[in-house]
Amino acid sequence: MAATRLIALHARKGRGIRASLRERIDYAQNPDKTERGRLITTYECDEETAWLEFSLSQTQLKERGRYRGDRRVIAYQIRQSFRPGEITPEEANRIGYETAMRFTKGKHAFTVSTHTDRAHIHNHIIFNSVTLDSSGKWRDFHRSGIALQHLSDLICIEHGMSVIARGNAGKRRKIEWQERKSIRGQIREDIENCLMEKPRSLQDLLRRLEQSGYEVKRGKDISLKRQGAKRFVRLQSLGLGFREEDIGMLTAEDISGKRESTGSKLSLMVDIDQKIREGKGRGYERWAKSFNLKQMADSLLFLQEHNVESREELDARTVETVQTFHDLGDQIKVLEARLHEIAEMKTHIINYVKTREIYTAYRKAGYSKRFLDKHRADIEIHKAAKAAFDKAGVKKLPKVKDLSAEYGQVLSEKKKCYTAYREAKKDMQQWTVAQKNVAMILDPNNGKPERQRGAKTR
Repeated sequence: MAATRLIALHARKGRGIRASLRERIDYAQNPDKTERGRLITTYECDEETAWLEFSLSQTQLKERGRYRGDRRVIAYQIRQSFRPGEITPEEANRIGYETAMRFTKGKHAFTVSTHTDRAHIHNHIIFNSVTLDSSGKWRDFHRSGIALQHLSDLICIEHGMSVIARGNAGKRRKIEWQERKSIRGQIREDIENCLMEKPRSLQDLLRRLEQSGYEVKRGKDISLKRQGAKRFVRLQSLGLGFREEDIGMLTAEDISGKRESTGSKLSLMVDIDQKIREGKGRGYERWAKSFNLKQMADSLLFLQEHNVESREELDARTVETVQTFHDLGDQIKVLEARLHEIAEMKTHIINYVKTREIYTAYRKAGYSKRFLDKHRADIEIHKAAKAAFDKAGVKKLPKVKDLSAEYGQVLSEKKKCYTAYREAKKDMQQWTVAQKNVAMILDPNNGKPERQRGAKTR
């Protein structure tokens, strides 16, 4: 799991923008905390001159006269801390890079520095407040810190990590405002009240509405006008669950007919609609507090589009999409490992060729200590290359040209996998959200055990 914090950085009192930026970035890139700079990654900037590039973009924005957001903010810092022992420094740096890229949407340059000087590994992410094209500034928004934490939790889950269990934000004073219902909201509530009386058909429901003071206009579309209202409202405009076909499915005759025709296999959509129609149960109230009708409507539409008729089918297809997502992730990791091996092999071959003459002279000199002191760096590079060849079991050195060709082929395959990976990720999120929403409605206890008998209560 990871705890995050978003901090706006300002120019320090008595210091300019450049000096302030350099001080903040130098602290984040401290070599004693980043394993001599090995745990530093950047996007659209150089780690040694990031402070200068950030300040130049501030000057360009000022010259254009385009200020968006707080003029005093010169950059933003994200602190991302992980649980001790749960993650490696390299994985933490990759998660920090992905967090910064998705939070800024790739429109702002940033640096990611992973610190290992504490018991808990943590990232210092600093991104420029000015966009890459110097056309504007990053606009902080209401509850941006919460949005950042949710994004970090999502990325941690994608990488197989735990997330922080969020408790009630109950320490703050909560003001409950009286909800003001619209005309359509009042009509929906009246229809739900009539459905609680279990009408036999759609016409029976309309008669009950007329008895309660409604005026019903029948034609191509059924329209209702509430007592005291100025105009009619079509059923089709009330949204999912209140259209003619939806109400017809919720009436007693249609529900019984549907279940008799399907035998032992119950329709998932009918189960959900009936549960909502029953309403006011513990499961419904818990779901209503955590979600809203729009989210549930999106899930119902999603299930209808994919012709899901049972919870077993929903669970199976959700497991399938999750497995596809993880399989593609594993495939990408294999390709990335191969790219890393090819790049290292190319580097060692080039170093070996460059230092071969010096090492040959070193051998002819009888491994002279004086010669070693003079050419120590080149000789150590040559030895490191030979050790890498021995470790890889290489007897004949491959050509750099062949390695470059293989690198391009693997990189192309990785890009194709990433495209499929993004689609699989989107599918997985849609199916898991739909599964969760359905479980919140159909499972009253939501998987939580009931209080044991005899337990103390306050």
